[in-house]
Amino acid sequence: MKALNLSKWAVEHPRLVLFLMIMIALGGAMSYARLGRAEDPSFTIKVVNITAVWPGSSAREMRDQVADPMEKKLQELAFLDRMETYAKPGFLAIQVTFKDTTPPAQIPTLFYQLRKKLFDIKGDLPAGVVGPAVNDEYGDVDSTLYAVTGDGADYHQLDRMVEVLRQRLLQTPDAVKVNVYGNQDRRVFIEFSQARLANLAIAPQAIFDSIAKENAVSDAGAFQTGTNRVRVQVAESLQGAEALAALPVAANGQTLRLGDIATITPGFEDPPSFVVRHKGASAIVVGVVMARGANILAFGRNLARTVEEVRANAPLGIEIEQIADQPRVVEEAVGEFTRSFVEALIIVLLVSFFSLGARAGVVVALSVPLVLSIVFIFMNALGVDLQRISLGALIIALGLLVDDAIIAVEMMMVKMEQGYSRVKAATFAWDSTAFPMLTGTLLTAAGFMPVAFANSSTGEYTASMFSVLAIALVASWFVAVVFTPYLGVKLLPDFTNHSRRDPDEIYRSPLYLRLRKAIAWSVDHRGLAVAATAGVFALAALGFLQVQKQFFPLSERPELFFQLKLPEGSSIGASMDAAKQAEDLIKDDGDALYYTSYIGGGPPRFWLGLNPALPNESYSELVIVARDIPARERLKKKLDGAIASGKLSAARARVDRFNFGPPVGFPVQFRVIGDDPAEVRAIAYRVRDTIRADEAVVDPHLNWNEQAPSVKLVIDQDRARLLGLTPMEVSVRLQMLISGVTVTTIRDGIDRVEVVARAAPSERRDLGRLADMVIYSNGGQPIQVAQIARIEYQHEDPIFWRRNRDMTVTVRADVIDGVQAPDVTARLWPKLEEIRAGLPSGYRLEIGGAIEESAKANASIAAVFPAVGMLMLTIVMFQLQDFARLGLVMVSAPLGIIGASLALNLTGAPFGFVALLGLIALSGMDMRNSIILVDQMRQDLEEGADYREAIIGATVRRARPVALTATAAILAMIPLSRSAFWGPMALTIMGGLLVATFLTVLFLPALYALWFRRSLRAQTPERSRSGGWAPTRGVVEGAE
Repeated sequence: MKALNLSKWAVEHPRLVLFLMIMIALGGAMSYARLGRAEDPSFTIKVVNITAVWPGSSAREMRDQVADPMEKKLQELAFLDRMETYAKPGFLAIQVTFKDTTPPAQIPTLFYQLRKKLFDIKGDLPAGVVGPAVNDEYGDVDSTLYAVTGDGADYHQLDRMVEVLRQRLLQTPDAVKVNVYGNQDRRVFIEFSQARLANLAIAPQAIFDSIAKENAVSDAGAFQTGTNRVRVQVAESLQGAEALAALPVAANGQTLRLGDIATITPGFEDPPSFVVRHKGASAIVVGVVMARGANILAFGRNLARTVEEVRANAPLGIEIEQIADQPRVVEEAVGEFTRSFVEALIIVLLVSFFSLGARAGVVVALSVPLVLSIVFIFMNALGVDLQRISLGALIIALGLLVDDAIIAVEMMMVKMEQGYSRVKAATFAWDSTAFPMLTGTLLTAAGFMPVAFANSSTGEYTASMFSVLAIALVASWFVAVVFTPYLGVKLLPDFTNHSRRDPDEIYRSPLYLRLRKAIAWSVDHRGLAVAATAGVFALAALGFLQVQKQFFPLSERPELFFQLKLPEGSSIGASMDAAKQAEDLIKDDGDALYYTSYIGGGPPRFWLGLNPALPNESYSELVIVARDIPARERLKKKLDGAIASGKLSAARARVDRFNFGPPVGFPVQFRVIGDDPAEVRAIAYRVRDTIRADEAVVDPHLNWNEQAPSVKLVIDQDRARLLGLTPMEVSVRLQMLISGVTVTTIRDGIDRVEVVARAAPSERRDLGRLADMVIYSNGGQPIQVAQIARIEYQHEDPIFWRRNRDMTVTVRADVIDGVQAPDVTARLWPKLEEIRAGLPSGYRLEIGGAIEESAKANASIAAVFPAVGMLMLTIVMFQLQDFARLGLVMVSAPLGIIGASLALNLTGAPFGFVALLGLIALSGMDMRNSIILVDQMRQDLEEGADYREAIIGATVRRARPVALTATAAILAMIPLSRSAFWGPMALTIMGGLLVATFLTVLFLPALYALWFRRSLRAQTPERSRSGGWAPTRGVVEGAE
């Protein structure tokens, strides 16, 4: 049975091979057109938000009575990583995060289990608790946001427009959900003076009862005729504020209109819980969620058509402006990467043409579209979109996918120059290089394997890198052994005039002779060469300690996030004023295209890496879209200067930018955990003061610290009982005066308008009048608050933060530009040793922020190392089948660290997660070159060469293809080196591959000689050291 030789088969079946090439090219073109587009790869947000409301409760009661039983139940969940609980008066939020190692397929089941457990515990919660409500769509991304504003329009008019827009957007293909943010519900307010009601001897409850009777819905019956049933309906009397004002109220034997004794005012939720402003005007924001896997570019075009139609029919003055446009961002990102891809392709082709000649360059060039077509076919089949990671992987692959084609073409050319026919040359290329190339290809692919199997969100984010590169590498080998021989037979120049020449003449050029001399020196001084390399490697490892560390780099998106935090307990009105002050700093700045303010919370998730802030009246955030990246940086500098000068002194202000990768929050974080809130806070203040001394730290602060003012009424129980009042009734009556209570609901089409009764503004906003406020007993008797209660003014904890049921205060900080948060955190940690050593029993200090998330990502990669290492060993062993040579190849794997360390130190680029992936992959590339060279040495030895000549001769012959493939890979990285995301990885591979290639030619022969020194000593030194050229064995058989 003849041995399989795909190259021979290909050149013997030219028509079939040509047909396959055409079909692959067509399939690739069709697949490329069908590929989805995205800015970044999707990854599973393993987070659920839970909220509950208990009107009238304190933050401590929410923590102890509502949060605690829920947390205990949630601790039973599998894969639970942490619960972060935020409790404030009347409100609770629990953010449940599952472990990074949770399989994405398990997340829906875990969300269901969470809902079930909360349903089980609901009956154990205190009476009056509303919820818990579960938001398991927290990870939804609004691909597009629209701001609806109107000159002179109120929220009701805006809401009508939003309802039309929402309905039309839902009818757009691939739109699965439309979210509305910042809409204010309509209200009708009944505001009355307590003094006037007292003079008229009217109890508020009597008014409420009259309103309820007038607005009740009841069945008036139906007539049963001989043929029909006719329902009788009594028309509603309360159709609006005017009808409410005309409502009759009995007072002292006379009947008055409600409008005569109270002010009836239509309006909107007051105070609002969440407000959106766009370019200084009230706005409602509409967000559209796209179906998973849809083409976002087509989705964006469909949305644009829909919105344009709605805009054309909008009332005069109503404007619909797009404020987040993910389709445009994706189009620009894909376009930028496509340009980089074309640049890399041109570079690779130029390397091929200049190094191999015109015809050989054409053969290599034609292999590129074939490989890419195969890649696109598999990407389409596997559902891999064109996004940041897959496009970057394609550019990386460009420098690698021509390696096998270059090796195959170079081998064919050498054999044809030595007298082989085209078919024999193609056949020899298969016999000589096919399996070493396959081994090298699999090793290079295995170098990227940790990315695919890293069980984390970061691994999920970067997983498509392995998919694309593995497909490209295997496809490049297949093309090199099937299609490249066919193309070589058709296109390579004729070398028949070389058939009588010495086959080794090509290796006697001045360049080859100098190379041979250098290699011979390295072999003869092998101990020195190996020792010198080991010394340089040690220095490079030390040099890596000087490289800045990071998790993921800053994004190249134009948005800035201007965050404003007032002291806890501040009103949303104060937050609104702070946001308006911030808007004044931006509105006339030419670097800002537009800005949107979110007051009482953060912006919605319009990018996967954005974590929306929890609702908080004291918090507001402006999203500013700059004209470009330089404008973004100028604007940030100006805003930072304004903050430093005290222009926003009432608020803690921060200007932030997007970061690539999973969200981290503040880059520097230390968590203080313990039992007593006061003690935890005191320790946290010490941590804050310690890290403040570091010049790289910006604005260290606690996520909760100051107490807020509150008023406590101490009820005289005996006197209250005599007057027929309970503490709960006192609370309800005071709530009506101060905050207002809903007394009925007016039905208006699809809307329901609450009617809210409350005291006049002058009475409900003056804390000093609390003692004089009048409440009514069940019998209608007016009673001043001071008659039944003592007022105590105090301060209380306005919020509580817990982490896994432990009280937790987080000390957070930013870092100055030009330094990396992991470096700063690592520098600060030893300075906190004294605090850590003195912590009371049960208290602890933990690191959070970028360094914690980076450690998780790195741990997920490290967990895969043993399996990947075993796989690499197995691949190498299958090829070499020799333990000594196996060890030799593995020793060469880390050589790239020398060049990587040098490149990163020279350029000042940081070493982050993406660069780590490049360093891991570099080991596979290094071993690829080593195994080809070591295998060539083995072949020469089997053909009868002595050890020294086998080492030197094999290295000389393989130096050219090794150098060419390395040059193509290095130069193809140039476009990527300009990218903020890929730059450190590109520099790592470029520097590492450059030095590793040089060492492969000089260090590996010396190491081989040292490894097999006994065999070398057995050689006859005179012939082997003469410097003459020993004939190449086995290269002329079959020459024609």
